Amino acid sequence: MRTLHPLEQKLVETWNPGRWKASGVLVAVSGGGDSVALLRLMAAACGTDLSPLRVFHLNHMLRGAASDADEKFVDQLCGRLGIVCDTLRWDIGGEAQRKGESTETIGRTQRYAWLQQLAEQHGLGYVATAHTADDQVETILHRIVRGTGFTGLSGVPRIRSLGPAVTLVRPLIEVRRAELVAYLDSLAQPFCQDASNRDIQFMRNRIRHELLPLLRTNYNPGVDDALLRLGALAAELRQFMEPEVRKLGEPTAQDGVVTIDCRPLVPADHLLVRQWLIAIWNAQGWPRQAMGFSQWELLRSMIQEVPPSQCEAHTFPGGICARRDASTLTLAPPPADLT
Repeated sequence: MRTLHPLEQKLVETWNPGRWKASGVLVAVSGGGDSVALLRLMAAACGTDLSPLRVFHLNHMLRGAASDADEKFVDQLCGRLGIVCDTLRWDIGGEAQRKGESTETIGRTQRYAWLQQLAEQHGLGYVATAHTADDQVETILHRIVRGTGFTGLSGVPRIRSLGPAVTLVRPLIEVRRAELVAYLDSLAQPFCQDASNRDIQFMRNRIRHELLPLLRTNYNPGVDDALLRLGALAAELRQFMEPEVRKLGEPTAQDGVVTIDCRPLVPADHLLVRQWLIAIWNAQGWPRQAMGFSQWELLRSMIQEVPPSQCEAHTFPGGICARRDASTLTLAPPPADLT
């Protein structure tokens, strides 16, 4: 029997196959080094029976023949490993243009929706993505540059719910990208190189290729570790606050519309009310990327500071309409999004 590589052993210890083999895992694989490493690690953790694994590859059709080559690579890799692979072709550029949104924003939302749908369709309890510690560093720094509260400083969580029956797991969130490349080298496992990852028109790439190297060279060679520590501390604070936030109760939600009774929230701490609103946004799956402090503060003030004798209405990112009438705040997505 083959001895497990140290990274394979680490995966087994941090996310024991006994927790996910019975329910199965849908692995998101783009063909890049991180996701190919995740697939090989998951396959090694499974041992000889790879039936708990299924792969999803999304061809964004952004790079023409290169995108098609990535799709073919992932399909052939899964064929060699004996793992079922589902592929989907999506003109994300055309969709973003029609909706007037960036490919990054629209892609993030739709990818998770498809992952959840496919996992539910095949009765899989988990979705695994290949986010690394480097991704976490870039996310935290991106949020600092854009402007964020302490919850944003916590980065992306290792585990979160995608739906009642599906859990998203990021098994590599504490693993550095260089470790994954070394692992693939030890297996002589090739992977795809996405040229768009070096395109500095995207903020994420400017942070990766310009800002972080500048900070490491001129300010702090350990800036990555410092940002990861900051994220861990923010996550601890967020976890500490969650019970207090839950004490504020649950709003009424029906047919995509959320109704809030403002009266019991008026004396509550401002910070807790903002966190409560963020939790509502997450539960509804509304876009948060463009919601900054000023937007959350405006929402909070509509709950706590608008006199009952007045009405007030504002539209927030994603077309979410907030209307305060007497003692009630109503949050509603655009009509086309109502179910």
